[in-house]
Amino acid sequence: MAQLAALVLTSDEAFRRQATRLLRGGGVPVALVDDRRTAADGSGPDTAVVDIRHDVSWGMAAIERLRAAHAGTAIFAVAATSEPELILQAMRAGANEFFLWPTNEPEIPTATEEGFHGAVRRAAVRREAASAGARPPSVTHVFLGAKGGSGTTTVSVNCAVELARLTKRPTIIVDLKPSLGEVALFLGVRPRFTMLDAIENLHRLDRDFIKELVARHKSGLDILAGSEQFDRPNAQDAGPIEEVLRALARVYDFIIVDAGNSLSSCSLAALYGADSIFLVTNPDVPSIRNAQRFIDRIRQLGAGGERIRVLLNRAAEEQLIAPKQIESALGYSIHHTFGSDYQTVSNALNSGVPLALANHSELAVQFDSFTRSLINAGEVAAAPAEKRRTFLGVF
Repeated sequence: MAQLAALVLTSDEAFRRQATRLLRGGGVPVALVDDRRTAADGSGPDTAVVDIRHDVSWGMAAIERLRAAHAGTAIFAVAATSEPELILQAMRAGANEFFLWPTNEPEIPTATEEGFHGAVRRAAVRREAASAGARPPSVTHVFLGAKGGSGTTTVSVNCAVELARLTKRPTIIVDLKPSLGEVALFLGVRPRFTMLDAIENLHRLDRDFIKELVARHKSGLDILAGSEQFDRPNAQDAGPIEEVLRALARVYDFIIVDAGNSLSSCSLAALYGADSIFLVTNPDVPSIRNAQRFIDRIRQLGAGGERIRVLLNRAAEEQLIAPKQIESALGYSIHHTFGSDYQTVSNALNSGVPLALANHSELAVQFDSFTRSLINAGEVAAAPAEKRRTFLGVF
């Protein structure tokens, strides 16, 4: 499903946080946009939440401005009372939905939460219908490692190369790994620009400028390289990263993100807008423990627990933890398994030539199979209902 761009207009930071959580809890990929910046192509948000609880006049004026500037935006008005005259006034100003959220209630009313989720899904359906027959929506796959050394970059790079090679469609890999990303190194490319250049030039992020920022791999894959600074990107860059990913979605059919192995503000910016979240883990106790914790945290943050897919990397014929135990511990079935072949992976890394282009090893065949399953599925099937989880058989 196409990612929705959402805007929250309020002076109440607590409300902003709660509204953001509501928007992202409806099972639809949602990216937050900043009303202080305008997209390079002039596009507006798909959904806007306007807080009219404290200042009705300001709120109505904000709704009117939004409606005048962006006719297709789904506008949600949130008020402290549900007086008929107030509802009518909001609708006349241009609001599509009206929600009651009393200022004296610290928790979100259940009816409001359920209504929000339904409204977000309706907005997504309208977006899909409006774009029917036009360019297919961009698909974003984010790869997140359960711990350092799990092979996240190897998996994401080879998936990206295969997508570009097999589909011949615009594909980009984004290196979001904090502190010196390695995607370009794995591909044997020396980029001139990095993600930081994109962040610092948001106002220029149109198709032509994006093409200047990226490096091109011989497979046809474009690369937005990782930072070369130890302290960037950081928490202050999370919002701009969401905007960068939205800009890339207007240019590329497939976006692959190497998010590293931490749940930082920046990696969460990618997870919130992902169509699929591939959690890469190894068949060992530290990896499975971390994967379990990552899953719990992702679900708590509303970043899309239903979009998580578990990838088991470096699996061997004889391993201490059986796949069934791993599935029981995580509460998710293993979506795909990659074998353990240290020498082949090491040779590919040192040569800067990805497995898909370097040899016909069993591992290369596995990456080919995994990527073809993504292409054939279009959208990866929904994950099964969460099971009662144990950690390696212990409640």
